[in-house]
Order: sequence, then structure tokens, then C-alpha cells
Amino acid sequence: MATERRRWTRDELLIALSLYLRLPFGQLHQRHPEIIESAARLNRTPSALAMKLTNLAGLDDSLNRAGLRNASQADRKIWAELQADWSAVANEMHDARLRLGIDTGDSSETEQVELPTIAEDVLRLTKTRRGQSKFREAVLSAYNFRCCITGLSEPRLLEACHIAPWRDNQPNRAHATNGLCLSVLHHQAFDRGLIAFDDAFRLLLSPQLAARADNFIGTAFTPFAGKPITLPTKFAPNPELLAYHRQHTFLASAT
Repeated sequence: MATERRRWTRDELLIALSLYLRLPFGQLHQRHPEIIESAARLNRTPSALAMKLTNLAGLDDSLNRAGLRNASQADRKIWAELQADWSAVANEMHDARLRLGIDTGDSSETEQVELPTIAEDVLRLTKTRRGQSKFREAVLSAYNFRCCITGLSEPRLLEACHIAPWRDNQPNRAHATNGLCLSVLHHQAFDRGLIAFDDAFRLLLSPQLAARADNFIGTAFTPFAGKPITLPTKFAPNPELLAYHRQHTFLASAT
């Protein structure tokens, strides 16, 4: 039987980190089915794995509440690596889950036939998809799988929206603080500069949208103007990136 005092391997830490990113904060407990399943794969108890998740939570400055404060040096190291390069660590998490026989949760691997035949391009696009998959998991779980504007909870209508576009901000492109959980409609409006958010996280409507004599706009957008979004339990949106969006994307004028 596994002893609780043995050192955590890097693969085990990657699995724990992957769970931390994909599960809402309130579900980091030993009774969660994914924690139970992953703990069995790691030959550890669910309580030990749940404790590791709360140790990681203690390192997360984005939380609205504190986790436990007994993170190990290895915990701190892998957390620092995540903050420095989310995309690289996301690929490591994916590979660790494969090695340990844990579902990656990423269906994009079945789409390899659609990719270019040049090996370097296939590898690059595969890694990009993995990074985007982990970004989506982290953002949606942080918002408890609800649109931060409307509260919509239908998962098929929710998307992880990049605040600063993927192409414009490489250091932050896969970081969950560069994300918002939005409905498909509000995601499209955000990307096209028809809505934005101020420093207090309140919804701004572009004059070009507000001026439209459209009953649907009066239902889907106008009631939320000037109201703050529902903030996530972790990975709060980066105010500097919201300001970047207002400056470079938001249609602030009527023409």
C-alpha cells in the first residue's frame, strides 16, 4: 500500500496541477470522482491528492480565499513554471496524463488527419491545441461554468474568450488571467469590439451597438450595461489586458 510520505514525482505533480486547473475551487475535495480516479492511478489516497490541490491553491495569488500554506519546494517550482509558460506546462500535463493512463479530456487528438503532413507543423499545431484545451478548462472552471455576464450555464454555449488575442500577446496567450467565460454571442461581441469591460469589471457597450434599434440587443446586452461581471473564484481577469482590449479593439466611438 502506498505511503503518504513518499515524494511526489514530477508526473504526479503535473496530474495534480492539471486537476487544479480543470476543477472549480469548491470541488477540490477527496469525494470528487476525478480526484478519486486520479488518486487510484497515482497509488495515493484521494485525501492525499486533495491536500496537494489545496497546497497548490495556497500558491495561487488570484484566489479570493487562501488555501493551505504548506506547499513544498517542488510545488512552488512547478507553479512558477506554469506562470512563466502556460503552454509548455500544458503540454507536459497532457503527456503525464497519457503516461499514467488518465483521460486527457482533449478530443483534438482525433483530428490529426486534418493537419499538415510536415512533421514540425503537426507537432506545433498539436501543442497549440493542447494549450488552448487547458486554457479552456482553466477559464471555464474558474467561472464555475457560467457566463460572467449573463450567468448562462449551458456548456455547449460557453467559450473561453481571450482578452488579448492569441496572436498579440504571446507571454499571456494561454494564461487563464487572459480569459473570460462568455456565451458564444457575447464572446463574438467582445472579439469585435462591441463590448468591453472597465477597470471595475463593468460591462461597456459600444455606441455602435447601443444605437441599434433592435429588440434583441435590448434583451441580450442593454440590461447588463454598467453592471459588473461575476468574478471567478480563481484567475481573475488581468486589468492590464482588459485595458489593452479597450485601447486596441473596443469601438468606443459612434462611427
